[in-house]
Amino acid sequence: MSNNAQESTRSLLSIKDLGVSYASRDGLTAAVKNVSFTVRRGEVTALVGESGSGKSTVANTVMGILPHSALVQGEALLQLDSGSLALNRLGLRQLQRVRGREVALVPQDPGNSLNPVSTVGGSIAEAMRVHGVRDKRKLRTRVLELLELVGIDNPTRRIEQYPHEFSGGMRQRVLIAAAVANNPRLLVADEPTSALDVTAQRTVLDLLDSLRREIGMGVLLITHDLAVAADRASSFVVMRAGQVVESGAAEEVIGNPQSDYTRQLLADSGLGFAQKLHGLQRIEVSAVTDVSRETFALPVLHAQDSVRPMQLALPTHESAQFLMVEKLRQEYKIRGQKEPFVAADNISFSVARSKTHAIVGESGSGKTTVGRIIAGFVAPVAGSVRLNGDPLSGLHSADLARMRRRVQLVYQNPYGSLDPRMRIGKTLAEPLRNFKLCKSGEISEQVTEALERVGLPANFAKRMPHELSGGQRQRIAIARALIPNPELVVLDEAVSALDVTVQAQILRLLQRLQQEFGLTYVFISHDLSVVHRIADTVSVMQHGRQVETGNVVDIFARPSHAYTKKLLEAIPGKNLASYAVAS
Repeated sequence: MSNNAQESTRSLLSIKDLGVSYASRDGLTAAVKNVSFTVRRGEVTALVGESGSGKSTVANTVMGILPHSALVQGEALLQLDSGSLALNRLGLRQLQRVRGREVALVPQDPGNSLNPVSTVGGSIAEAMRVHGVRDKRKLRTRVLELLELVGIDNPTRRIEQYPHEFSGGMRQRVLIAAAVANNPRLLVADEPTSALDVTAQRTVLDLLDSLRREIGMGVLLITHDLAVAADRASSFVVMRAGQVVESGAAEEVIGNPQSDYTRQLLADSGLGFAQKLHGLQRIEVSAVTDVSRETFALPVLHAQDSVRPMQLALPTHESAQFLMVEKLRQEYKIRGQKEPFVAADNISFSVARSKTHAIVGESGSGKTTVGRIIAGFVAPVAGSVRLNGDPLSGLHSADLARMRRRVQLVYQNPYGSLDPRMRIGKTLAEPLRNFKLCKSGEISEQVTEALERVGLPANFAKRMPHELSGGQRQRIAIARALIPNPELVVLDEAVSALDVTVQAQILRLLQRLQQEFGLTYVFISHDLSVVHRIADTVSVMQHGRQVETGNVVDIFARPSHAYTKKLLEAIPGKNLASYAVAS
């Protein structure tokens, strides 16, 4: 059999000279130009690139969910046993038969992708019901099986719960369960693990790998996590500004990138940390002193050298405890149960001024609960939180208003934290007006400065939230939190939705602002490589309890608790041992 014939036999999805443009008053704007690549049966093709590069537009073309204003050229061919289907040319009824059964999508945003008035079990069952499964017993059995497969604890209880009762990571797992319910031939996974902690991430990716092998399912994996892509994908397609700048086998793209842009993506990723963590190189701590700050050399890949140290601050022996969290406990009543659910129990730690304390753990471990208590949005049933000696809980109106300026919260879901009816400029101006921070004539200048701080142009002030990518919306959320000049910022998965380039920019931004303005951060994250880059101290949480706390370097290099070791072991990047990462 010829090479071309073999390729045709294994090919599942063929994208050929795909172009997508959007009509507007100013004419056509090209979002994707001349994109070509192949997804083979039983293999994973990773589509990587920064936010706004056109990755999701390609995914939406494959799923047939582009807006009516889109003009599509080229082809997206799905190879079936009965022949090929031009996915971008199917009518609505044909698409309805194909979606879910032949091609399924795992969307990026779990907060807005589940029906809020349907139980999670009902949402998963609906994916099978539309394709003819009517037996209630079979539906329930399959839903319970899927919930267990994607790592949801206690499926018999969770099946009757609603999306608002699940954490962001748990909602993402529900979406994945619904997507794979009918064993599709092609799975389009648009950032399927961006909201997941490392252990849940590994569970989900192992599940996708198992399905891929069992039924020959091909996967188009859209991700900004190059460690995940390197671990799971057989081929890479690198996109920028709507075009493919590089493609090929994963080991070739990582080991010998041909474009400067790919080199920059590698430089901004956490691959260096993954390499050292998994034994390819040993993590070392140096005793470098810079003025009053101790520093350590963290491995970060750069275009100029394979491992170059990034200097980050470690906590000094300051006696001042700017943020004091003491013996926090939070409970929630669960419908149908006598005993309350304990979301956080006996949580204690302190953070010095101008330092960063990270809270890590699996989805549902209580990280966000602790963050919301610190930010003053939830009152604990026991314990206390103090900022520079002042209480942050149990406050009345005037004190609460003053505290709101001192403490800001950046949410995990950037779309849910922005008013969809309000232009970005008005959103950023709102805290300036509420706290009377400047004169009316100065607001526009302050908004422009806030946008520039997070790497966005001034004309974004005129845009609406739906006109921005997920990463751009998250940058707006961060800008809004910083504009009142707070003393403490609680960041709840604030960079999880960002591609590696923007993520690196935001992390550098947060560090610069911390140094310039003396900001203190509580950084909630499931990404341990990010925590290793930005945090001074860390608390590790499991099932609402703090199992370990201390210096980041000490805990990550020498974890004492089995759960911490489990989290570190689950960090992707083991397959990098077979790659010669580019220098």
